[in-house]
Amino acid sequence: MGIAEYLNIIQQLAGGMLATLVIFVLTLLFSMPLGLLVSFARMSKWAPFAFLLPENKFEAKVLNKWIGNFKPIQFLARVYISILRGTPLMLQLLVVYFAPYYIFGITLSKSYRFLAVLIGFSVNYAAYFAEIYRSGIESIPVGQYEAASVLGYNKQQTFFKIVFPQMVKRILPPVTNEIITLVKDTAMAFVLNYTEMFTLAKQIAAAKTTIMPLFIAGVFYFIFNGIVAYLMERVERSLSYYR
Repeated sequence: MGIAEYLNIIQQLAGGMLATLVIFVLTLLFSMPLGLLVSFARMSKWAPFAFLLPENKFEAKVLNKWIGNFKPIQFLARVYISILRGTPLMLQLLVVYFAPYYIFGITLSKSYRFLAVLIGFSVNYAAYFAEIYRSGIESIPVGQYEAASVLGYNKQQTFFKIVFPQMVKRILPPVTNEIITLVKDTAMAFVLNYTEMFTLAKQIAAAKTTIMPLFIAGVFYFIFNGIVAYLMERVERSLSYYR
């Protein structure tokens, strides 16, 4: 194969590359804020049935596990995270795409495929980001909260001015891993017959009976991940205040 043939393959893959980038950017745009909300729900201390606990301490210990300690918001967040992390992304994409028809009888157009891909990726990665955020928030020493209280900060000010900056610094490595995984997982969109770069590469490879389109796609993923890793490393270094 000559240079002209390689350039022709790259030109054909350009549309797929753009589709991959769109999935990547929009998934991060929606999953990261959603993950933060889920992490708050995961840490919720609201126990609506605590008032039912009897005054007798012995009886309270027996019932506390089943009534007083039941936190519905935290429970729902746990179920959400458990299901999304415990089932394959491919299956989740299929459920998002076919559920409206089989559950509600709604017939959707082909344009729904992209929306289904976006919803599937966003809710999946939000579950992973939620646990990463939770680990970062809970790693902040209690003394930080006490100091903020002494300074007169309310809960919102404490979180956004003290806790959040430290959390971001601590969670950057695992977040970087998830972002790099997302770059590669965009190829999963093929299960809904959505044409992103890897799907397009397979089609071109079958048409031209050559493996080169797949190799070029692999090079793109490698370069893309290299850029992501470099940018995240720069951000991590910029947050290393005491080095």
